[in-house]
Amino acid sequence: MRILIVDDERPARDRLRRMLALEAGIDAIFEAADAHEALRCLPECRADALLLDIEMPELSGIDFAASLPDPAPLVVFVTAYDEYALRAFDANAIDYLLKPFDQARLRRALDRLRERLAARSHGKTAAAAGMPPRQLLVTERGATRVVQVDDIEWLETADNYVVLHTAQGAPLLRQTLSGLLAQLGGSFVRCHRRAAVRVKAVERIVPLDKGDCELVLRSGAVAPCSRQFRAALMTALGQQSRPDSDS
Repeated sequence: MRILIVDDERPARDRLRRMLALEAGIDAIFEAADAHEALRCLPECRADALLLDIEMPELSGIDFAASLPDPAPLVVFVTAYDEYALRAFDANAIDYLLKPFDQARLRRALDRLRERLAARSHGKTAAAAGMPPRQLLVTERGATRVVQVDDIEWLETADNYVVLHTAQGAPLLRQTLSGLLAQLGGSFVRCHRRAAVRVKAVERIVPLDKGDCELVLRSGAVAPCSRQFRAALMTALGQQSRPDSDS
């Protein structure tokens, strides 16, 4: 297992590294002092999991975890504050280590990571023979509506539903945004905590205050993009523009 420690305090990173060195099955340990450094490190270190602090300057660990490009490493939050636990698990955290924790508690978190990595590997193998769905079935007033995935421009969360924004309307699918993105593959990328956009649909990016922006789509529709997701979006757009990309 390859692990990236993300914490703005050097003593905390040093302690975690020493504790990880005592555990079996850790192939490589990497460090980053903040979320931006971690995002730059991820393509090279190919981390399976992040041990991620929550309170960090500029971008919190929770916002960073929500902005990770797919396929994202698994996340264990490591923090001295228990008030973030609910938000952490909403961000699909595997575990929540409350400082100070001992070696046994860390080992339990690592065991959970191994179990999830094994399940993910099995899921990838099982899905290798299939393709992302070409259509989604939406139940509306007792009837079933077929929505072509190619018609969806962007996605937006609405309580326990996802709004499928298309030129023909905006039906509601009972699903989580994270779960739907996992099904749809790399054609959509998260652009906001509550939204994702089809990469091919983005026509231009309009900067706003504080690093946020608006995404003007080919149809003229506008989708939000917050600063914590902008880097992942730009990476996806750059990959889309390569000559060997799917077009």
